[in-house]
Amino acid sequence: MSIKVYYFASLKEHVGSSEHELDFTQSLTVNEVWLQANATLVLPKNTLAAINMDYVDWDSLVSDGDVVAFFPPVTGG
Repeated sequence: MSIKVYYFASLKEHVGSSEHELDFTQSLTVNEVWLQANATLVLPKNTLAAINMDYVDWDSLVSDGDVVAFFPPVTGG
């Protein structure tokens, strides 16, 4: 199975890339996707995650062909 992983805003600099492609053989949660793609990096606090453009919890399961995106917290004025 294969998924695309995207990083936005400051996370792109933190990770050093705007995207990854991951291949896996078993179901993964969003948290496990972060750990597999970024094993040596600490997850910044309050990072948001989405699967196929819908915000999700970190224990949500990712399926083959999904797009997972990570965002820094959104603020506005």
